[in-house]
Amino acid sequence: MITWLIALPVIVVVCLVTRLLLRRSGRAALRLVIAADALLFAGAFALLAVALGSGDAQAAATATEVAQESGSGSAALIGAAISVAGASIGASIAVAYTGAAAIAALSERPELFGRAMVIVGLAEGIAIYGLVVAIILIGRA
Repeated sequence: MITWLIALPVIVVVCLVTRLLLRRSGRAALRLVIAADALLFAGAFALLAVALGSGDAQAAATATEVAQESGSGSAALIGAAISVAGASIGASIAVAYTGAAAIAALSERPELFGRAMVIVGLAEGIAIYGLVVAIILIGRA
């Protein structure tokens, strides 16, 4: 809870500063934001690599069973996160294309509303499939 109390104002400030930079500077600010995102991604990847790769040899020797159980549990949690993230990204791309096509079709023929919403709903279902896979993976951990 305390983490959110600290992180939430920081996130809000970063979003506001990014928005102001993009309004004033345009392309230069966009390049700065992309560079910052790349740096944050590299840092998060390095932190993940250190967290998964490092381990104390004495602790591993004394508690091998605990290490094996936590390793499989963390792998399942990482797999669940990847499945939700991948499905959400795929669903957002699918909804973008189908939603644009649905709006274009509705502008010409308004009676196609029901069919268009079914197609957009099917595209949103991709995210639900990723969530179901994540729940299955977390259940096995």
